Amino acid sequence: MYILYSILLRIYYCLILIFSLFNKKAKLWINGRKKLLLKIKTSINPNTEKVWFHCASLGEFEQGRPIIEKFKTEYPNVEIVLTFFSPSGYEIQKNYKQADYIFYLPFDFSKNAKQFVEIIQPKFAAFIKYEFWFNYLNQLNNKNIPVFLISGIFRKNQVFFKWYGGWYRKFLKKFTFLFVQNEISNYLLKSIGVENTMISGDTRFDRVLSIVNNKQHFKEVEQFTNKQTVLIAGSTWEQDESLIAELINTSTKPFKTIIAPHEINPKKIDVLREKIKRKSVLYSELKNADNQNFEVLIIDCIGILSQLYQYADIAYIGGGFGKGIHNILEAATFGMPIIFGPNYKKFQEAKDLIKLKSAYSIINFKELNSLFGQLLNNKKLLSETGQISAQYVSKNAGSTTKIMDKIKQITASFLR
Repeated sequence: MYILYSILLRIYYCLILIFSLFNKKAKLWINGRKKLLLKIKTSINPNTEKVWFHCASLGEFEQGRPIIEKFKTEYPNVEIVLTFFSPSGYEIQKNYKQADYIFYLPFDFSKNAKQFVEIIQPKFAAFIKYEFWFNYLNQLNNKNIPVFLISGIFRKNQVFFKWYGGWYRKFLKKFTFLFVQNEISNYLLKSIGVENTMISGDTRFDRVLSIVNNKQHFKEVEQFTNKQTVLIAGSTWEQDESLIAELINTSTKPFKTIIAPHEINPKKIDVLREKIKRKSVLYSELKNADNQNFEVLIIDCIGILSQLYQYADIAYIGGGFGKGIHNILEAATFGMPIIFGPNYKKFQEAKDLIKLKSAYSIINFKELNSLFGQLLNNKKLLSETGQISAQYVSKNAGSTTKIMDKIKQITASFLR
């Protein structure tokens, strides 16, 4: 089975190499790994203690960020090595201040994994949520380096729990300890003999609470909103934007709209602006504009969406007409009702908030228009649903402390 795994890795690498000829993201993936081990070796200080955190992409980074920052606070003299698999994580967070070294993860070939672990020599390694790289896990085990899975989540349809998943179960048994988000994940792991687990919850609750507690203020955005009711549409895709544009164009009630597309693409933003018949402005234009006169603000930069939710009363979260909704907790923590498309079943927080009646799934414009009208016209409903969202986040916080306490217990003999 290992031979098949190695063959599939090489096929995967070759496919990305081919895609890199015409796909920007694939090109970043390939270019970021050129002479990567040499770069890592010449960057790393071999005389310092280090720990290693790995995230697949930006979403997993946000999941692991509370642990990284708490660790840095408690162990300021231990250096943090942070790696990403995807360009969407690395390119956005390559200047993240809390990590001492930030790299792409060398691809999981046996030789790469051996060299990387020998160069880093981490006191422990932590993989966030979904990452299961056999050669890396194997090298860490060979050197008796503790390895943790943080905020893991498992479903019964995954290969680990199939009758033919025996070899893949070896991945899980190489972890020193697995911190999982919910009871179902814990039960599934124990059903296949993985006992070294803890239900620690979701670290994203701690992350979004920290955003509220460390708010940045955007003067131009405050001027734009002008104390009116604000709808924010975050991480939107084309189908989401068509619905939002129709809502803006047909509404007879005054409100302001902030739209933050998932992909910052000038051509796509031009298409979006053409769909909207009301007066719109780009975020990059705000400083030179009479902000109060615009009805729609389109965010044409990355990295500020989580902070912009503070200016909204109602949130629409994109992705629900595609592979799945984006982060709804960033909006919930600021206390507002949340709307999204039909593809939300994999996200426990979405199901929870729907049950609590502070989140709503819609399948077409008719449902969106009706729901938005109810919220816009009923201040009591708007306030009550917002309070439910904020309370839900507060109630589920605390995962970071649980995880750090257990990590400290396991590593107490060699990490001071």
